[in-house]
Amino acid sequence: MKIIIAGAGEVGFHLAKLLSFESQDITLIDIDKERLNYAENQLDIKVLKGSTFSLSVAKKADVSNSDLFIAVTAEETTNITGCAIAKQLGCKKTIARISSIEFINENSEIDFGKLGVDELISPESLASNEIQQLLDQSAFSNIHEFEEGELTLIGTKLDGSVPFVGKTVKESASIFNDVHFMPIAIQRRGTQHTIIPRGDTQFNEGDEVYFITLKEGVSEIYKLTGKSKESIKNIMILGGGRLGYNAAKDLCKNNFNVKIVEKNKIKALQISDSIPDAMVIHGDGRSVELLEEENIDSMDAFISVTENSETNIMSCLMAKTKKVKKTIALVENTDYFHLSHSVGIDTLINKKLLTANAIFRYIRRGDVVDIITLNNFNVEILEFIVKKNSKVNGMKIKDIDFPRSSIIGGVIKKGKGVIALGDYKILENDRVVVCCLHRAIHKVESLFSQ
Repeated sequence: MKIIIAGAGEVGFHLAKLLSFESQDITLIDIDKERLNYAENQLDIKVLKGSTFSLSVAKKADVSNSDLFIAVTAEETTNITGCAIAKQLGCKKTIARISSIEFINENSEIDFGKLGVDELISPESLASNEIQQLLDQSAFSNIHEFEEGELTLIGTKLDGSVPFVGKTVKESASIFNDVHFMPIAIQRRGTQHTIIPRGDTQFNEGDEVYFITLKEGVSEIYKLTGKSKESIKNIMILGGGRLGYNAAKDLCKNNFNVKIVEKNKIKALQISDSIPDAMVIHGDGRSVELLEEENIDSMDAFISVTENSETNIMSCLMAKTKKVKKTIALVENTDYFHLSHSVGIDTLINKKLLTANAIFRYIRRGDVVDIITLNNFNVEILEFIVKKNSKVNGMKIKDIDFPRSSIIGGVIKKGKGVIALGDYKILENDRVVVCCLHRAIHKVESLFSQ
């Protein structure tokens, strides 16, 4: 697949890095020579210095023969213009990164397809949605819903009191045979090695486990893991940038009590005018004294989304010492992910990973409609739509030649979630959720492709 990425900033470089692992034909465009030199030295890709909306640069990049043009510069007008040029030259599909969420919210009123933009991606919108889901299920470290919750992916850490710790998956299934969920990925405490669980895989104390569950299984996971669904009402947000602003706006719409701490006075006043339901505090959120004055100990959740990852991590740690139930920190460095639980932060989010997840679905084969890359896990969760000519159509799961480094977590059949076991027969139009290690992705895709 020939892919052109315009913009070698954090998002563009991260995408190029992930896609280069897939052995795709990648060309990275940017006006900054230093960024391009770094990318060229680090990755097996082509680089091209020039403007995203330069016709001559587009021709040099051979846009007319490309399968996908992804514009992820910091300027949304540049991205939209670049996509329009790429489409006119013959590129098959275009994706533009934008900062204005209103374009996504009001997409029905403006046909961006006519402008040459097939898809709009907003990292801030993706992160804001992620925050909302995490607050909805506050006891869990990660959560993702398929088809409005017909199947839900939940990540949690097992402590010693969990009744199935020390038992295998098979033993646990025989004891708790009426549950509506199944484990799909496990990471042992102190390691970065991901296990795709089988019947003889044992649950250990300290494991980070991801489950696929039906709606009724969510409460079962709460009960069995000893978690409690905390009531989240009062929320403090540190940082009034795009993400902090959008998160606060969405949370106020959903009737949360929101406080925003922003050190830039002009920005604080602008937020106060734009979101009258939020309480805006002008001050440095790194000040423990300020946060104590603003009653941080009465907050149910603390969300730190400043531009500095270290500030976000340290402020969340401080919030934890004040007994705040849920802490969420925005980080730019994915290397921080393995630290989150060991140091006590509930959840880390990364806009680059969220953006990559959203874009990857256009690269995968086999009618992938959703994809999630788990934080600090070397697995991907893919949702496929089974077509008439798919190899798996009409087959029972136990008869499919699935690689051992993959597992079917569940199926959505006619809009209803199913925890699918070995005797389940996969049929056309089923939406199948699969968890697999990176080395198994191409084999799994081939089973669902036509």
